[in-house]
Parts: sequence; C-alpha cells; structure tokens
Amino acid sequence: MENINQFVSFVQEQYRTDKFIPLHEPRFRGNEKEYLINTIDSTFVSSVGAYVDQFEGEMEQFTGATKAVAVVNGTASLQVALRLVGVSKGDEVITQALSFIATANAISYNNAVPVFLDVDLDTMGLSPEAVRNFLENYGELRENACYNKITGNKISACVPMHTFGFPVHLDELISVCSAWKIPVVEDAAESLGSYYKGKHTGTIGQVGCFSFNGNKTITCGGGGALVTNDLAIGAKAKYLTTTAKRPHPYEFFHDEIGYNYRMPNLNAALACAQMEMLESFLADKRKLAGEYADFFRSVGVNFRTETTETKANYWLMCVELEDKSQRDRFLSETNEKGIMTRPIWALTYRLPMYQHCYRDEQVNAEFLEQRIVNIPSSVR
Repeated sequence: MENINQFVSFVQEQYRTDKFIPLHEPRFRGNEKEYLINTIDSTFVSSVGAYVDQFEGEMEQFTGATKAVAVVNGTASLQVALRLVGVSKGDEVITQALSFIATANAISYNNAVPVFLDVDLDTMGLSPEAVRNFLENYGELRENACYNKITGNKISACVPMHTFGFPVHLDELISVCSAWKIPVVEDAAESLGSYYKGKHTGTIGQVGCFSFNGNKTITCGGGGALVTNDLAIGAKAKYLTTTAKRPHPYEFFHDEIGYNYRMPNLNAALACAQMEMLESFLADKRKLAGEYADFFRSVGVNFRTETTETKANYWLMCVELEDKSQRDRFLSETNEKGIMTRPIWALTYRLPMYQHCYRDEQVNAEFLEQRIVNIPSSVR
C-alpha cells in the first residue's frame, strides 16, 4: 500500500477522532452498571448467582446449543473441553500453528502433545485436506480409536480455530475426523456471532469454546463458555468446573480432580448486559467491514472477507499485504501515526516450548504469517 496516510485518514473518519485508535476496545452502552450494582447489592458476587444462570441460558438461546457452561476464561473452557472428549496424558491433538497461544497451551494443560497442521488460505483455519493427508500417512485405526502408527500415541482430538471469527470448512473437517474416530472441539474463542451454513460456530463439533476477554466482540472482563449439544457432556462440564463437588446442602465431597473455573456472578452480570447489545455490535462491525472492503478495493489491497458458505462476525478485521516487507512498513507507519495495527501471531511451532512438536510443511500458514495485518475493528 503506497499511501498509508490515506488509510490513516479513513480510519480517523470512521472513529471520528484524530487521537490514538486501538485495535479493539469494549463498548459499555447498556445495562452494565445497573446489573453490576444489582450484583453487589445482592452480595452474590462470586461463583453463585442469578446472572450466571441467566448468561448460560442466553448463550444457549443465541448459539442454539443444548447446554452452555460459563467459566473464567476461554483457555479454561478449551482445557476442560479436551478432557471431556477423552484427551489424556501422552495423547496427540491435531490443531493449527496459526493461532493464539491458548490453543496449544490448553492441549498441554492436559499433558497431551499438539500436532500442527496447515491452514486453508481462504479461512486461515485448519485445513481438512492437511488433516486428511496427515491421517492417511500416520493414522491407524485400532480398538475403535485412532493412533499415530509412528509414535504409537493415541490421536484423541482435533481442534480447529475460527481465526478472527472466520469459520473453517467444518463439514469437510468433521467428515475426515469422523472417519478416523477423532472428536472435533471447536476453538470458537473469536467467533461469537459467526455462522457456518446457518449454524453457529461451536455447535457443530462435539464441544465449542468461547472467550469474553476484554478485546472480544462482547466482554465481561474475562470469562469463557463451553457449549455442546450432548447433555451428558454438558452436565460433566458443569460438574468438573465447579470443583467436582457432589451436590449436598452442607457436606463437601469431591470424587475426582475438578477445577475451580466457575464464572463469578459479577462477570456474568456484565456478560448479560453485553449480550443485550450483541446484535447491534455485530451489525455495526458488518457495516464497518463493508466500508473497509470498499476502501481497500479502491487502493488495490486485499481486505479479508467471509466465504460464501459462512457469515463471519468480523471480530478482528484484516488485510493481506504483498509480502513481509510491505507488512512491516504498514505496521511501523500506522502505529507511529496512532492507528493500532498488529501482525497475525507468530506460528506456534516457532516458540521454544513447541519447537519439538510435529508439523507439516505449513505452506499456507507461513504465507499468511508474512502478510496478514489486523486493523482497528472496534464497534463505532
């Protein structure tokens, strides 16, 4: 992009300011303060309270999932989801290296090992073809489960991540994984409000995991949620995330190792107020995406948009520049001028704790790593 000042002026016009413009900041325009005061007045500010139940119900209604369980953050939801589908020590879990670090960390928290496979260029998410190639070369079905015939380890799950809210090719991916008896856990942390063939992300795999961190489409400061259409998995998720305590009026009895991952009522109050604003937030972001698309088309830059079979939430919007040199110039000049931009993540296998993990050639992931830049995406 030759004239970066043109982009700076466009962003300043969108946000009606010539001051610093962040990448994605929260908007509190509804009942947030009222619900927080209600929570404080009730004294139920911790892990028990009406807003937790309300928020779980609202997540079920919005996503169409049978059961939602609110937890402290998205990483915790993914950690528990992997345990729920049977991931255990020494297992291998297929995922993508083009992702936020939490995806690989959640696998490691279960003492399992990530297997990093390539992404598709159109979705920036895990490629079904890459998964198929890996399993045809390394997979072996025995005892109604998939094993890596080279390492001997069980391949116990597959975790696609819906990058920046753009859904992966789920039908193809789930078809491949089903043939190899591998459950799919959707890392939907970034995709609240995104749909694949009319179904909300997170509800198509066995379990889906969401984040409500401060930079997400809606936020409650921290917060996360698991969703599932399997009532038994949903009940187990609630049980494990509430310290695996058996219900009793006053006795404390825990019959397995659980987690104190309950969402506090204070956070849930904030989340309920944000849910009331979600549709308007999504509408504004979609409008902004359209205006960005028109602008970048006029200057010959590729603005990333949804595929024909999906509806994206446009959580973090991004452009694809010509090469790393142009990317670095764009990053440097925009940030110097008070417009926050950032590159896509460094591929996880480049990080010291994951350099030992298997990876395929990563042709598409490395292409995107050198070219993708996030641009200001806040609701206006």
